[in-house]
Amino acid sequence: MIMKDLVADFPKQLQKAISIAHSAQLSRATESINQVLISGLGGSGIGGSIVSEIVSNDVVCPIVINKDYSAPAFINQHTLAIICTYSGNTEETIHVLKHCIKAKAKITIITSGGEAAAIAKQEQIDCIMLPAGFPPRSCIGYSICQIINTLQFHQIISQHYLPEIEKTIALLNQEQQNIIKEATQIASQLYHKLPIIYTLGNTEGVAIRFRQQLNENSKMLCWHHVIPEMNHNELVGWTEKNEQLAVIIFRYSTDYYRSVKRLEVCKEVFSKYCQTIIEIHAKGESPMQRALYMIHLGDWISCAIADVKQVDAIDISIINHLKSELSKMD
Repeated sequence: MIMKDLVADFPKQLQKAISIAHSAQLSRATESINQVLISGLGGSGIGGSIVSEIVSNDVVCPIVINKDYSAPAFINQHTLAIICTYSGNTEETIHVLKHCIKAKAKITIITSGGEAAAIAKQEQIDCIMLPAGFPPRSCIGYSICQIINTLQFHQIISQHYLPEIEKTIALLNQEQQNIIKEATQIASQLYHKLPIIYTLGNTEGVAIRFRQQLNENSKMLCWHHVIPEMNHNELVGWTEKNEQLAVIIFRYSTDYYRSVKRLEVCKEVFSKYCQTIIEIHAKGESPMQRALYMIHLGDWISCAIADVKQVDAIDISIINHLKSELSKMD
């Protein structure tokens, strides 16, 4: 299994994910839904963060993202809980699932098997099964489509999002070679650098995804922040020259004009202390298209850096070591 092959197949994965969504067997809630909890970690959880931002101007009730062992106290029979664990065995997510069952939440599990699927069968909980055997971070298309479908089914959001993904597939297929070319160029600038990822406004999820992909695929540290929030803290930290730093800025046609002005001032500051400032512009006609375009480009960048560094993008042996050590606990 090669990560670049999985990234290249992202448009195909989205198409298959739509088919899975259309065939999913979901049941109606017996109580009104007043809030949504999306729980998951790592590659399983990032889809929830991204979806919550894409639908933020359309959603009819609050969506809370959870990435821990514990669950919010508000969970009750009026909560739609979407449980995302690709392996089905993510211990933090299983803890939350059990809490949601006790709280009588309306639950949908998105998984490829494991303990989560077993619990779904035992408790007769809605469960959307994904193809098994892949790194969870390579299955973000499956995750996003099933979360969207679940929200649409329960009338939390409107019905146009899956058709938008269809349009995105055409966009990605059309732009694939250009994306790979741009990714290769950006990777050459980030090699041997410490990337600092900035984005504007309600697009943090995609920036987090890119950070995670650089961590896992490229085996490198980096960090991210959001404008305008970083103007109230991190900006003050820009006081020393460091040629190892590289700023990557995610740009969208919908960036708020006052945040754009903030960015222009920030770029003047950045340029005093580092030489590498890269702006990446999203393509697409909708928030969904732009988000998936940026995810795909970011994934290609992470693989291109892995190639330059001659590291295995698939390998996560350190995470497996952590899980092994945790398994020794009661």
